Parts: sequence; C-alpha cells; structure tokens
Amino acid sequence: MTPEAKARQEIDHKLAQAGWLVQDMKQLNLGAAQGVAVREYPTDTGPADYVLFINRQAAGVIEAKRDETGENITTVEDQTARYANAKLKWRKDNTPLPFLFESTGQIIRFTDQRDPAPRSREIFHFFKPEQLGEWLSQPDTLRRRLCAAMPELPVLNLRECQVSAVTGLEMSLACNKPRALIHMATGAGKTFTAITSVYRLLKFGGAKRILFLVDTRNLGKQAHQEFMAYTPPDDARKFTELYNVQRLSSNSIDPHAQVCISTIQRMYSILSGEAIDESIEDVSLNELQQTGNQTKLVRYNLAVSIESFDFIIIDECHRSIYNLWKQVLDYFDAFLIGLTATPDKRTFGFFNENIVAEYSYEQSVVDGVNVGYDVYEIITEVTQKGSILKAKEWVDHRDRQTRTKRWAETEADTAYTGKELDNSVVNPSQIRQVIQAMKTAVETEIFPNRKETPKTLIFAKTDSHADDIINWVREVYGQGNAFCKKVTYKAEEDPDSILSSFRNDYNPRIAVTVDMIATGTDVKPLEVLLFMRDVRSKGYYEQMKGRGVRSLGFDDLKRVSNSADSAKTRFVLIDAVGVEKSLKTESRPLEKKPGVALKDLLQGIAIGHRDNDTVLSLANRLIRLDKQLDAKAHARITQASGGIALNQLAKNLVAAVDPDQIVATALANAQAQGITRSEDTLTETEIAAARNQRVAAACAAFDSPELREHIESARREREQLIDHLNLDQTVFVGYSEQAQAQAEKLIQTFTEYLLQHKDEIAALSFFYQQPYQRRQLTYDMIEDLHDALSRPPLMLTTERLWSAYARVQTSQVKGADSKRQLTDLIALVRFAIGLDNELKPFSDQVDKRFQEWIFRHNAQRTTAFSTEQTEWLRLMKDHIASSCSISREDFDYAELADKGGLQKVWTVFGADLDGLMAEMNRELVA
Repeated sequence: MTPEAKARQEIDHKLAQAGWLVQDMKQLNLGAAQGVAVREYPTDTGPADYVLFINRQAAGVIEAKRDETGENITTVEDQTARYANAKLKWRKDNTPLPFLFESTGQIIRFTDQRDPAPRSREIFHFFKPEQLGEWLSQPDTLRRRLCAAMPELPVLNLRECQVSAVTGLEMSLACNKPRALIHMATGAGKTFTAITSVYRLLKFGGAKRILFLVDTRNLGKQAHQEFMAYTPPDDARKFTELYNVQRLSSNSIDPHAQVCISTIQRMYSILSGEAIDESIEDVSLNELQQTGNQTKLVRYNLAVSIESFDFIIIDECHRSIYNLWKQVLDYFDAFLIGLTATPDKRTFGFFNENIVAEYSYEQSVVDGVNVGYDVYEIITEVTQKGSILKAKEWVDHRDRQTRTKRWAETEADTAYTGKELDNSVVNPSQIRQVIQAMKTAVETEIFPNRKETPKTLIFAKTDSHADDIINWVREVYGQGNAFCKKVTYKAEEDPDSILSSFRNDYNPRIAVTVDMIATGTDVKPLEVLLFMRDVRSKGYYEQMKGRGVRSLGFDDLKRVSNSADSAKTRFVLIDAVGVEKSLKTESRPLEKKPGVALKDLLQGIAIGHRDNDTVLSLANRLIRLDKQLDAKAHARITQASGGIALNQLAKNLVAAVDPDQIVATALANAQAQGITRSEDTLTETEIAAARNQRVAAACAAFDSPELREHIESARREREQLIDHLNLDQTVFVGYSEQAQAQAEKLIQTFTEYLLQHKDEIAALSFFYQQPYQRRQLTYDMIEDLHDALSRPPLMLTTERLWSAYARVQTSQVKGADSKRQLTDLIALVRFAIGLDNELKPFSDQVDKRFQEWIFRHNAQRTTAFSTEQTEWLRLMKDHIASSCSISREDFDYAELADKGGLQKVWTVFGADLDGLMAEMNRELVA
C-alpha cells in the first residue's frame, strides 16, 4: 500500500468515527446520511480528494497528503483553498465552500473561511456533520462574534484587577489567540473573574458550552457554589437560573448544560477509556508522581467529541497542563484560558507567553485585597539533626495503615534524619515541642491580646502524621475534640462539614490537613499557618501559603474570633521544618523588617534609609494601619500629607521599587536626554538613578514631621494593651524569684552573644576595638545588630533587655519607663561590656557628652560658640542621638533641612563644619 493510500485509509477511518458516510464518486448517494464525504469529486480545477456534504449541500473539502508531508502541511493550504473556491460539477451554487481541511491521517488542520482573517489550526479529529451543519445555520462564526459582538464591560462591583483580566481576555480572543493566561494573586477573585467572562461569552459571544477544569473535587465543589451565587450585572437572576451548570460526577455530559465543571482526572478517564479510582480526584496534581508507564493515550469519543466545548477555563493551570493531563487540552477544539496565582516558566511557555492580565501578590496586599505575612521559625534539635535509636531498645512498633502497636525490641541501631520524621520514625516529643512552641509564641508574641486561639491551619505529611498532631494539639492546649479537627479526604467525619465549621463557626480553632485545603479552598479567618511538612514544588508551596492571604473585615473576623480588635491585617507563617529556607519562593513577605518599630521606619525613611527592605516594610505597616483607622484619623493623615491618602502613600512606596516601573522611568529619562536606550542597553547607573528618583518622590511626604507624628499617634491610639495576667494585690513590693531568674538568664544570653559574635558583627567590633582602630558607628550597623538579636530564637529586643537590667541592677538603670529607641541598643552594649557604669537612654548619654564637649571647646577657644552656632550644634546633637552619626547628606532631611540645610550651616561654620561633625561623631557616640 502506498503512503498516499495509507493516509486516505486513516482519514476514512476518522471520518467514519465522527459520523460521516464515506463514498466513492461512483457510489454517490447524498441522501444516505446527514454527512457524506465523497472521494475524488470533480471540480473545474481537477478532482478534490474529499468534498463534504451536509444535508445534501456541499460544505467543505479535505486535501489528503501522505504522512511524510506533515512537517510542511501548511504549504498545502493554498491547494485546499483552490478546491474550495472552484466550481463543483453539477453544483448550481458557486459560492466558496467555508470548511477547509488538510490531513495526513495523523495530522488534521482546519480553516473556517467565514472567520475574520481566516487562520488554520490543528485539531485532534474531524468534526461531526451535526456540528458543521450547526455552524452553517449561524449568521456569524464564534470568532467573528468575539471580534465584533462583545459589548463594553460594566465595571460596577468589579475590582480593577478583575476589569483588567476580563477586558484583556476579550481582546486576546478578538485577535483569535488560542491560549491566554490570567495571572492573579490568590484571593484576588480569579473564579469570580472567570465566571464574569463565562457569562459574557455565553450571552454575547454565543458560546455553546464551556468547560471549567479543576484538579480536585473540592475545587469543583467550590467553583459550583460560586456559579450558583453569581448574579450578572445586567440581570437580577442568578447564573444558574439563566444557564445550566453541570458538575461532572459520571462519564456523561448533559447535552443541555452550557457550563460543565470537571476534574481533569475524570475527563482524562473519559477520553482514555481507562477507569480511575475516584479518590484520585481528591488529590492535587502536585502530589501525584507520573511515569512513562502510566501514560494512556486519549482516544476519540463520539459521545464527547472534540467540538463539545468552545472554551476551556483551567483553574490552577500551573498544575494541569503537563505530562499525561495535557492530552485532555489537546483533544478539544477550544480556546484555552488559564487561571493561576503561581505561574512558572512552563506555564508561560504553554500559554504562548500571552499573559492577558497580571496581578501580583504584592500588589494585592497594597490594594487591600490580601494581607501580608510574617515568618516565625520553630527549630528543634531532632527536626534539625535527627536522632538515633539504639539496638535492643524496647519501643512501640506501629502499623502505618491500621496504627495498631506492638511492644518490641529494636533489632539494630536506627539513625534517622529530620527528613525521615513521621515516615519511618515518629518522635512524639518532636511533635509536642513544636505544638507547645507554637502555642506559647501565638499567645505571648504573635497575637498576645487574643483570648481565643486564632484560626490555625497545620500542614501534615500524611494522614497518620495528622492524627498524631491532632492528639498532641488537644493535649497541649487542654481542649476537647471540637477544638482541633482533621480536614482531609480520608477523615471519618464529612470533610465538607468540618471545613464549613472551620470557616464559619467558633470551633474548630485548629484544623490539620494533608492536601484537602492546601490549595484553592477559601478560609478567610485563617491567621496562622503551621508547616510541619516540607514541600518539593515551589508553585504548590505558594498555593499553600495562599490559604492565609485572604483579607477579612472586622465584623466578619470578630464573628469567629471574638477578641479580634480590628480587621485581619496579616497572617503568620510558622515554619517548623525549614520549608521557607528550602525553597526560593516568588511571593516573599512584604514585611522585611518586622522587628523595627513603625516610628523607627518612619524616622529611617526621613533621614535617608531608602533600601528596598525599609521602603517595603513601611508600605506594609501603612497597609495594615489603613485597615484599622477611623475616618477622622484618615482625614488627619490626608491633610498632613498634602492630600495623599494613607493607602496611596503605601501604594506609592511599593510602586517606587517595582523593577518594571524603574526600567520604564530609566527609559523615559534617557529619551528626555536624547539618548537611545532599550531595556537591554540601560546601564546600572541609569537604572539606579531612576530607582532613586522614584523612591525620593514616594518618600517625600515623610519628610514632614507632622505627617510622621500623625501616623505614629494614630497607631498608638488604635492599640490598647489589656493586662489580664497580673492581678492587682499588694502583699510585697519587689520582683518575684522567677522573674529575677528569667531576667538574669536573659542578660547572660545577651552578654554571651556579644562575646561570641564580637568579630562578626560590625557594631560589636566598633566597641571591642581599641580607640585608635575605631571607625565611625553607623545607624545601619546598629540596625543589623538589632535584627540579629531580635530574631528567634533569641528575641532580645531593646525593651526586654532594658526591663531585665532594671530588675537585676535597679540602682544602675535609668529611664526604665521611657519609650525605647533603636539607638538605645548602643547604651545596652556599652553597659554590658563594661564601658559604662550606668545604663541610661542613649539620648541622655549624648546630651551629657555634648555638654562636656561644648564646655571644653568654649574653654579652649578665644571666642565661644555664638548663639546661632550653639543652636545648630544642638540640632546636630539631636540627630546623632537618633541616628548614631551626622554627615553632610543628613542636612537634607527633617529639622535640619527646615533650618536651611547644608547651605545655611556652611555659612555658620564655614570650613570648620566637617571637622566639627567628625569630632562630634567621635566624642558623642564613643
């Protein structure tokens, strides 16, 4: 058999599968079936390989080629068009045939000549005659309607990012782009956006049916609920009152359904003919390992033909478009629309880099759609180093599945690492230590004012691990069964019911999951995520973190967490297994300096600390504060800033350090200077200058002391500490033995740390070096030391240290009731290493040294400092007290600038200025 004959044999077979009756010209009988494919039909340009007739009317042609032509199949399109435009023998109507196919039997390409700018596309199989007949009966094609019939989008009740996504998608579809990616942060309303598009595609685009594809049954349930709840902007009825929505639970698609919701696993099963265990629909594709042996090719299914769907919306598409699952997407002749919060390079590649909307996590936090997060670490020795079970030790041996135990000796030494915990070896003490540490941290540091445990989600490795965690949570917290529940597909209780209670009711306070609510599931009141499992997938980790990002208003949060005193402003990720360090995630915490007070961040910005960490940390604090303030406080801040609202101040800070916007500014600057530049040819200097320009503009408002004071006072007014631990009763005035011991231990830890790290940390080296070796102490050096001390596990903040010294060495400590400044850390270090005999605030020390220094100067000079000079020196002294040093650059900020800045101070001191500054830095700080 020739290659051409083999190709035609395969084409005949596929036409028959699709419901066509294939005839030779000599056997012509157009009444034998609705769809008839006639071989070698004569035309005025020669016989066409196949002419397709629908209800006796010629509708299309197929140009057949041998298999080897596949690589150049598009070169045949002109030949196909020639036959489609030719005069068919015995046909009275000479209008061109609309449906054009090229095929080798293996490859099929299709063009609809009625489309605007007709473009061929590869399809998995031939269309059914009924489908082509339906298209012929319509006045316009789908692609023409997408190009010309979509009305303007009503924007009422839509977020800006949702408007951008819907309009961007419709522009892409109008251009006949087959694949489009919507990248929206978790919590930004991807499903709502998708349903808005589905409604418009059905109503205005004339779509026949749309597939909403998910990778777990739980996501399918959630999507179905959102379809049922959706009310379109131009109709008072619910979506499901207007259109039939089917959630696929069998292999049969309702012919009357306009929307079909299915897992990709079930659709793959239908098309491959391979039955699947329904439990596979409960597991995210992130958790499934695939091998070549598992691959089963999809096959043509007449009941679910390739034209069954006009559009496929792929939820969490970063998980569903690879390996064997991709066959489902290749099968249908449909536009592919991907939804994801965590795309990677493969995702961008699959969707042809056609990103129709991009809305990052960081931007969603700035807009108040989501909240930021902090990372809190718990490290135990066994988690970090593992341990060893010696031979002949009597221990429990537990069956993984049944959990039945037997008491027996170990046969040999069994060493295990932290990675092997809860797989081959279970260490109950490790689980208990982590749970206890979490409880203590949440109650004393993370949410110290809460009377109930914040809603907490714990990620476990396995169902057995989850059971162990639940038992320890209930014991450590001293609570009953209702307090902590397992939410996995294998839980004995109905997982949907537990999930609903976790979301809406007081109990459970803590939920433990393996995979069911790791992705996609919406639990807005969540404020704590505890990771007791590592994650191998970067995208999956981002999705798991996404469970905590949803924002929630004050009333809604208070409904489930009654002692909450504001709207949800953040969540805390507690890392007990090093998951944050084991992966380089794309959405980093917007809060870069959680240990630095808001006042210090504001002051740092004002005096010139413009690094990305400081700028983003201040932005995050302002975003949190924006959710907490009343209208009066907002009005005061807006007035003090010159008309800029608090949330806009935060947005400006985030935008200032956005890399894309920095490049755009650099290009604009180059163009303004007449320099030709592209993104690739911009120099580092030009980019740095653009960044500094943007940051300076965003930070300009914070030069105002009035604005900084309004922001700080607004925060103070919002907070109120309720001391419910210390009941008031006077029986003895003094410190308890326990408190004394804790304070002594804290001081010991501090002094030991200083000795151990004196050569590593610049600020410590400054104090330990000999005077003639010293270099200037800077604010950055103190800030680095503060960060190192205040991080877990030390948690040695200036407040805790000052209080500890006040208890242990009361007579030598001054200013215990004063508000601590970052620079007070200098006083603490000097006192700890014996440079000072008395501990008092750094500003007091600077005042005293200033008085001594200026007295010596005046005594040594023939003329004393003038009144104007003395006033400037006091201003410089105050700046040193808050910032450790002074230089020429510092005269551009705050009070120094208000007095005339560098230009004015130079007229006062002349050439002596630099020498005076160097002397003050040395004498007042050292």
